Amino acid sequence: MKNKIIVAGNIVVDILYSITGYPASGQLTTIEENTGRSVGGSVCNVGIDLKKLMPDTEIGGLGLIGNDESGKYALDTMIEAGLDVSLVKTGDSATSFTYVMNDKITRERTFFHHRGANAKFSEDSFSWDDIDCDLLHVAYILLLDELDKEDPEYGTKMARLLAHAKERGIKTSIDVVSEAGERFGKIVPPALKYTDYCIINEIEAGRTTGIEVRNPDGTLIYENIKKVLRAMFDLGVSEWTIIHCPEGGFGMDKDGNYAQYGQIKNPKDFVKGKVGAGDAFCAGVLSAAHKGMSLEYAVKLGNAAATASLASPGATEAMMTIDECMALADKFGATVLPDVE
Repeated sequence: MKNKIIVAGNIVVDILYSITGYPASGQLTTIEENTGRSVGGSVCNVGIDLKKLMPDTEIGGLGLIGNDESGKYALDTMIEAGLDVSLVKTGDSATSFTYVMNDKITRERTFFHHRGANAKFSEDSFSWDDIDCDLLHVAYILLLDELDKEDPEYGTKMARLLAHAKERGIKTSIDVVSEAGERFGKIVPPALKYTDYCIINEIEAGRTTGIEVRNPDGTLIYENIKKVLRAMFDLGVSEWTIIHCPEGGFGMDKDGNYAQYGQIKNPKDFVKGKVGAGDAFCAGVLSAAHKGMSLEYAVKLGNAAATASLASPGATEAMMTIDECMALADKFGATVLPDVE
C-alpha cells in the first residue's frame, strides 16, 4: 500500500458573497458583503479535506490552472495545506472560478461558474508514469468538458481514464456535479463501469438511474433510496455506492449490505456556510475507504465531515481529523431515519 490518494479534475477559486435572499428572474437582491475567496472544486476541496482528515496520508492534486493570480492563489493554498501539487499544470486558459452566493435567509448557496482551464483537462494532461497511488478520485463528471466527450470504445473519455487507472491496480472513485438538464443518463453511466466508489447526492443519483427520489412536495422517498443504490451497482459500480442529502447519508456495498446515518443535529448558529459540505462528505467516505473501515463507519464519517465543514463560510477551513469528526457526530447526535425494505 502506497498510502497515497490523488484527487483529479476541477480546480476552482470561489469568490464568496452574502446575499439577502435569492431573487426571482428579473428581480433584484442585495449583496451585503464580499466574504472573501477560497479554493473550490474537487481537487482543492476534497484534497485539502483528505489531508486534514488523514494527516498521515499523502494527498496529491491533478489538474490544470491558468497562468494568473487565481492560479497562483489555488496552488499556494494547496501547498500550504500539505498537498503534492507536482501534477498540477499551468495551461493557456484562465483559472476556473465560481461566484458563490450564500443566501443568509435559507442558508442555501447558488453558483455562477466559469469553466476556464478545467474544460481542457484530459488524459493528455498527465503521464500515467507519474500516477503512483492507491486511489484516484476524479470529479466532477458533467463539468470536465474534455472528459465528458464521447469515446467510441468506453462511452466517454472519463470512462476511458478510469479504466486505465483500474488496469494499473488503482482504486477509483467519482463525484458528479448537480446541473439542470438530461445529460446524466448519457454521460454518467459509462464511468460507473470503472468506478469502485461512487459518492453523489440524491438528485444526481436519481437523474443517473431514472428513479424518482423526492415527492412533488420535496420530501425524500426513502423506499426508493435502496432501489437507486442497487441500480448504481447494476450500472457497474464495484465496491460502494453512497448517497448524501440533507436528511443524511445512505450506502450499499457490492454484497447488498445497507447502511444509513441521519442528519447530525447542529446547535444553533453553528452553520456559517454550506459551500463545501458535499465535498467534505466525499472526503469522509474516501478516508474510511482508504483506512479499510466498514460501510457503516464510512456513512457516519461522511456525515460528520460534512457537518464539520459547516462551521466556516469557506469549503475547507473548518475540517478536522477523522477522530475529531467522529467525536463531533457523537457529541451532537443525529436524527433517526425510518427503516426501509
